[in-house]
Amino acid sequence: MIIPGVVLAAGRSSRMGRPKALLPASPDGETFVGRIVRTLRDGGVDDVVVVAGGVAAEIERVLAQADRPPRVVLNPTPECGQFSSLQVGLRAVDRPGVSAMLVTLVDVPLVSAGTVAALLDAYLRTGAPLVRPERRGRHGHPVIFDRSVFGEIVRAPADSSAKAIVAAHLGDSVSVPIEEDGPFRDIDTPAEYARTFDRPP
Repeated sequence: MIIPGVVLAAGRSSRMGRPKALLPASPDGETFVGRIVRTLRDGGVDDVVVVAGGVAAEIERVLAQADRPPRVVLNPTPECGQFSSLQVGLRAVDRPGVSAMLVTLVDVPLVSAGTVAALLDAYLRTGAPLVRPERRGRHGHPVIFDRSVFGEIVRAPADSSAKAIVAAHLGDSVSVPIEEDGPFRDIDTPAEYARTFDRPP
């Protein structure tokens, strides 16, 4: 069963003031996007695609140093919003044999490989349309979308929101209890970065 991973990294990072994908996530300089790609690989995702925007060339340069570099694809219209990047990612990974895709955001860099593996296991056991991490009623990332919802993603306007698709499948989605903080910690501003890493971005 093939379940590619898609990292959405085409946003303008306007609140952060610099590209979040290229921020350091560790003292050794590993970037947000580099850490996420490594985590997905370690969690069992073989095919990883990063959807980038204006700094695609720099992201590709950084990721080229990885042991198994992901594919970097360009969202030509990132101004349409995050959903347009989801559509670009789906087009990049969809092929015969793909059962689902795992999607995560570049501003959620602290997810562990264990969480990725738990989500994949839950999907393989249930085949649910949506599989998400959950803690005390709050859902986070990554999210697994089954092939049965691919058509809904493709047909929706580029400026749509994935929340509408999630809402349409709440009754048959699967929530995976996760205790770690990573899936629920978005890092969107310099203050959030400083609180998380104890240093300015």
